[in-house]
Amino acid sequence: METFQEGVKQLILKYGMTSLRAILAQNIKKRREFLGISQAILAERADTSTNYIAQIEQRNKFPSSEMLERIALALEFDSTDLFSVGPFPAKALKQFQDGIKADIENRIDKLKKSNK
Repeated sequence: METFQEGVKQLILKYGMTSLRAILAQNIKKRREFLGISQAILAERADTSTNYIAQIEQRNKFPSSEMLERIALALEFDSTDLFSVGPFPAKALKQFQDGIKADIENRIDKLKKSNK
């Protein structure tokens, strides 16, 4: 499986740096997959159709600014991150790290309690 950054690099090489549509499509799809949600769930959260989400991911449609905000909210993303060409934005990575840290701390606490 290719990394997020490799996927973005391939898109940039294929479509050029100015293809916001390609960057947007890649970022929406990768974030959706990262969250483990389907196009249908994303569409429901963003109050749009599954077909429209598919069209965006296939680079056939470009959403309005209002729709971009709704999609970003549904993906738990800042709208500006939808156009990021780097690896996962720092905020998302920090949230992921905090979640893992909390999970580890909870498991350690459970182990300590069971050993008493």
